[in-house]
Amino acid sequence: MSDAFEFRDERFRALMLGNAWVEKLYTGTLWAEGPVYVADSGYLVWSDIPNNRMLCWRDGLGVTVFRSPSDFSNGNTRDRSGRLVTCEHGTRRVTRTEPDGTITVLADRFDGKRLNSPNDVVVKSDGSIWFTDPPYGILSDYEGHMADSELGANYVFRLDPETESLTVAADDFDKPNGIAFSPDESILYVADTGGSHSPGGPHHIRAFDEADGALRNGRVFAEIDPGLADGFRLDTAGNLWTSAGDGVHCFAPDGTILGKIRVPEVVSNLTFGGPRRNRIFITATTSLYAVYVNATGVQWP
Repeated sequence: MSDAFEFRDERFRALMLGNAWVEKLYTGTLWAEGPVYVADSGYLVWSDIPNNRMLCWRDGLGVTVFRSPSDFSNGNTRDRSGRLVTCEHGTRRVTRTEPDGTITVLADRFDGKRLNSPNDVVVKSDGSIWFTDPPYGILSDYEGHMADSELGANYVFRLDPETESLTVAADDFDKPNGIAFSPDESILYVADTGGSHSPGGPHHIRAFDEADGALRNGRVFAEIDPGLADGFRLDTAGNLWTSAGDGVHCFAPDGTILGKIRVPEVVSNLTFGGPRRNRIFITATTSLYAVYVNATGVQWP
């Protein structure tokens, strides 16, 4: 078995494949982020934030430019109709790409004030859209446009699918970042990456019980060391696979770290993909990596 795998718990061995390895698929980005796998068409889209573009990888065909300029896009997901939902730093908004390629603005203001720079996003089965809004895209001109925050805080938001109203789901984060639901959608996981700019700041993932659009019982699920939980996804067994400074860390539903997949660059995000959703695509600084695992990712549609 590859020495890229570090076993902290025997349960991790069952999640690894003896003949799998970490494969570099592409290199040439400045800061790769926001991967999403488009299962019905068999390709992966991800963001290269500082280069203001989105890239597309197809197995056997390589990489092409998906969108440029991309308004400094970051996180991406798909809604239950298969439409691409994107967080944009440059325009400080969340958008949806329609089947004909036109872009619909889903959210760009709260209480009349511009959002900071939406970062990561997930769509629940009821159609509600949940996203994080830290200030990374307005802290400099590298990943967006330097500006002051109009909100004066960094929130987790929920966009109601019926009323299209935007509400604050959580307001006690330093810098909310990665976000994902458990397989049964009863738990919402949200990362706090305040440690990126504050020595000793938070570098953990929190878990919340979610019901009827409200979050309750917030608690720390896991501390990330080294690095930060920029982005993460879950498998169908409820294991959480997250970015970290030395690769991908896998946590059991009870918060126990099971093991690591070491990657030679700082990892920002990941997603499950491939025809069987058993391949983890990893965005890591300048490159896109992939590894097959013995797990199936939660991914819709």
